[in-house]
Amino acid sequence: FCRPGSRDWFSEAQKHAASCWSRGLSACNYFLYFLACWCRFRPAPAAMPMELTQNRMQKIWLPRDDRPALPRTSCGPQLTNSPTVIVMVGLPARGKTYISKKLTRYLNWVGVPTKVFNVGEYRREAVRHYSSYDFFRPDNEEAMKVRKQCALAALRDVKSYLSEEGGQIAVFDATNTTRERREMVVNFAKENGFKVFFIESVCNDPNVVATNIMEVKLSSPDYRDCNSNDALEDFMKRIHCYKSSYQPLDPDNYDRDLSLIKVIDVGRQFLVNRVQDHIQSRIVYYLMNIHVQPRTIYLCRHGESESNLAGRIGGDFGLSSRGKKFAVALKKFVEEQNLQDLKVWTSQLRRTIQTAEALQLPYEQWKVLNEIDAGICEEMTYDEIKETYPEEFVLRDQDKYYYRYPSGESYQDLVQRLEPVIMELERQENVLVISHQATMRCLLAYFLDKSADEMPYLKCPLHTVLKLTPVAYGCRVESISLNVEAVNTHRERSEETKKGPNPLMRRNSITPFASPEPTKKLRINGCEEHAASSAAGLSSCLSEEVPITSPLSVQNMSVSRNSLDSSGTTMQPVD
Repeated sequence: FCRPGSRDWFSEAQKHAASCWSRGLSACNYFLYFLACWCRFRPAPAAMPMELTQNRMQKIWLPRDDRPALPRTSCGPQLTNSPTVIVMVGLPARGKTYISKKLTRYLNWVGVPTKVFNVGEYRREAVRHYSSYDFFRPDNEEAMKVRKQCALAALRDVKSYLSEEGGQIAVFDATNTTRERREMVVNFAKENGFKVFFIESVCNDPNVVATNIMEVKLSSPDYRDCNSNDALEDFMKRIHCYKSSYQPLDPDNYDRDLSLIKVIDVGRQFLVNRVQDHIQSRIVYYLMNIHVQPRTIYLCRHGESESNLAGRIGGDFGLSSRGKKFAVALKKFVEEQNLQDLKVWTSQLRRTIQTAEALQLPYEQWKVLNEIDAGICEEMTYDEIKETYPEEFVLRDQDKYYYRYPSGESYQDLVQRLEPVIMELERQENVLVISHQATMRCLLAYFLDKSADEMPYLKCPLHTVLKLTPVAYGCRVESISLNVEAVNTHRERSEETKKGPNPLMRRNSITPFASPEPTKKLRINGCEEHAASSAAGLSSCLSEEVPITSPLSVQNMSVSRNSLDSSGTTMQPVD
């Protein structure tokens, strides 16, 4: 009976109550009308500050209600940006898959859920037996239909990953050499509210292209039963098929409104256009730091310390007698490697500096390489922590990656702290990093593409050097013991945490076939079926879902005494 939204509730109440009085209503009705208006239009009480409670695992302040403590869709910061589709562009053998896998490994390591969707793998599923380069000819209409269906099927999985599975970035790894194909991806992203960022790899150096073909392409499943010369000839003709229709990105005119980076001649030059947000600038920064020059990275812990002998964590103790022997053995090992311009990095704690001093080489101290901060548990043994802080002891065993020591750090914090070290390692050539168990685990997890769940349990024993050699799509690791006895500081995962499934076990930096999903979706129904049908529209293709029967698998690597390749495969897919 009063105007909705009226702010002058007192005047409204008086006016309507007086109207009632003039119609002969009683004083009681007058009062009731006045009271009703007051109840409807009275000023709302000021909102009280929300009660907060501290999450026991991560020591983060949260609203005091029944909502879950923290979403587990990401082990990094929850980005305010909308999901992003990274679109690779370039001719075959230009390093697109190398960039895709390396970038995805980095983003997953910093906590941004990312997955590669390689159209070449979809094509191999549709076309079981590759015959020749004729499949890639622009005038092969039936093959063009199949290739388009493969791209649409990959985009369907991209949509599912970003919309339903908690992914934040999807890498659409294909040649995408025509404007028509790129516009299709842009329209798909607009329809689903995704941002798009293009990465074009341009390489005009014939030596680099030839090296890439010989090292990676000839071992592709397409050429499993071919000799090297025939495979090389066929692949060069395949490149020529793409060249005839290749339309490079044009940031000055046609593509001026697109967000993109052009990587020219393996990092010799970069061209960046319209970076939209933080995550895209982070991607640009990373791509401008990586290189493909041969190099070796050595990771080791300091020599055994007095705190190791006493079973205490943290602190700033010196080396034990066996730790000093290791430092001498490390000097001999480094001399035997005969490395030119070796960089040596240490933390700012005494035990790593004492180890480096024995090398008689220049070294650089990094504060970010210091051991994980155990807060109130510094310089305590695990038995003392269990007795003094029993709840903290149990919480850390439940989720070692996310758990933050009171007034200290978690492994999640440590990853963020070590990001500058990773960037500089990518820029350098031969480096020896002398650090600590937790920091070494974080660095090793980056190079071996280990999940957040696996990271805190990687074995990094004292008096052992891990020799890392980057290869095409991964890192070869050799574990070298210098034969100096030391205490074992490794703590295995508790039986309780082994029983239950952990959502962080999954690693997303591989092609979608490798993800251990209970049910799989068939990307395409087969070459023959698609060759007989016309190319379906984008929206209709994205809605097709059929179970898959035989997903591929990717093997995880484990560190051992022998030389291993963490990539799991030497194949470079191309669409």
